[in-house]
Amino acid sequence: MKDAIQYDLIVVGGGPAGMMCAGRAAERGARVLLLEKNPMLGKKLSITGGGRCNLTNDTPTIRELVARYGTGGKALFPAFSRFTPADAVNFFNERGLPTKVEAEGRVFPVSNDANDVVRVLGEYLRQGKVKVVLNAPVHKVVVYDDHVRVMWSLGEWRAAAVAVATGGLAYPETGSTGEGFAWLAKLGHKIVRPDASLVPLRVKEPWVGELSGLSLSGVRASVVVNDKKVESKTGKLLFTHFGLSGPLILNMSRAVGEALKKNAVDILLDLFPKDTLPALDAELLRLFASNQNKKIKNVAALFFPPKVGGLALGAAGIDPEKFVNLVTRDERLRLVKFAKNMRLAVAGLMGLDDAIVSSGGVSPAEVDFRTMRSKLHPNLYILGDALNFNRPSGGFSLQICWTTGYLAGEAVLIGK
Repeated sequence: MKDAIQYDLIVVGGGPAGMMCAGRAAERGARVLLLEKNPMLGKKLSITGGGRCNLTNDTPTIRELVARYGTGGKALFPAFSRFTPADAVNFFNERGLPTKVEAEGRVFPVSNDANDVVRVLGEYLRQGKVKVVLNAPVHKVVVYDDHVRVMWSLGEWRAAAVAVATGGLAYPETGSTGEGFAWLAKLGHKIVRPDASLVPLRVKEPWVGELSGLSLSGVRASVVVNDKKVESKTGKLLFTHFGLSGPLILNMSRAVGEALKKNAVDILLDLFPKDTLPALDAELLRLFASNQNKKIKNVAALFFPPKVGGLALGAAGIDPEKFVNLVTRDERLRLVKFAKNMRLAVAGLMGLDDAIVSSGGVSPAEVDFRTMRSKLHPNLYILGDALNFNRPSGGFSLQICWTTGYLAGEAVLIGK
């Protein structure tokens, strides 16, 4: 059977984890075959971060990094200790891709072009002489003690080991359709049911569509269940035609989804979280004093973010044609309260088609995070979004891909 082995490693999936794994294994001298079902490598990677590619997050310490993945993140400690966000940044910098750090530690290419990331990884594969086969949807993976077989419609390949880097279920149009979970389940792995994780929210208020496209920074959002705040975060918010999105909402969507299983959920938005209600009222009062002879609709436009003023007047029951000097104290307070307590009823989560990342996958307890080897099959490696972690937005999902891919590529020839 050894004579029939064509490769040291077959990597199934040409996304970030798969390309990193294949490139690193080849760099160390392994014979590597990379299989991708799409006609191009990095299809999902090329659209991530709005096409800019949020490579990783500039988190200062490993402990802080691990904590961002929730209680299950502790399993990642040995992996992140060996290949850090700084290592990922250095990897791309050394290959001619300069990077920059933006708000909340998000790292992007200076070019703001995700295709440059794909290009660097493609060159990494070429330098290592990785055999890449595109338009190659895999139908079955079989793992034996001394080799693996990977089958598709035109035949099969054999190798000493296989790495499954087929991703989760988010953006299925890019090829993430979950077949990797089926193979891994047949190989004895426990699969936590995949579901939408980082996903926008639908709300019941039809007027939210009037704010579609409005992006606000420094907004505080609270998840409210039975009139009790169960989670609050501050960050960047995007209004859409159906509801709410943006990093702030995406990172709260998992908590919202869990709460929706048992209760009605509201989102409470504070557009001015740095100001108390009395301080904000005083600020509006000063604005009124200097604009007494103007209509309230014009002054509201100075006070609120774009598009919000008209909605605030409607919610407060104030005629937009009313002059400022005729606005009562009660009306003014209603405006301020709207700014501090914009309440929206959640109708539900958007589906996997709209999710940035899906949750679910192989239980971390079944993987050795020093090498990314399966604990059930030492010649099986499990990478990236095929693993079940709570991944916040901000470059944290891609960091799992870079780290797990790199470590698996390092480990392939050990003990051969």
